[in-house]
Amino acid sequence: MRVMGLDIGKKTIGVALSDPVGLTAQPVTTVKRTTFVKDIEAVLKLASGNEVSTIVAGLPLNMDGTHSPQTGFVLKFVDRLRESASMPVETWDERLSTAAVERVLIEGDISRSRRKEVVDKLAASYILQGYLDSRRVE
Repeated sequence: MRVMGLDIGKKTIGVALSDPVGLTAQPVTTVKRTTFVKDIEAVLKLASGNEVSTIVAGLPLNMDGTHSPQTGFVLKFVDRLRESASMPVETWDERLSTAAVERVLIEGDISRSRRKEVVDKLAASYILQGYLDSRRVE
């Protein structure tokens, strides 16, 4: 079964999926945020349509591991998602994921407008790949 990765922001949610055996992560889409209810419905519809067994949401921590204002926002979303989801919803440390993706896109000479279109789903893929890699080590 597949694992879904999420990069939850205030305006968008980046979505990535693992391959069927859970080795690699691929960026899938970016969901434009509207309301908690509609956002959760959109995520769960994607999960259901792709036979997802686990959802992993990136948790934005400060560099020292403490919670940031964004951490609380993401945890609130994750709590609501857990209430509605039929599969486990986990969190994964996403420190520097968006910055790392931005750096790669800039080095690849990707235009600013194109970077804006793809950064969230690529960050979700980066988060998910970290989660998948950690499971192989265990």
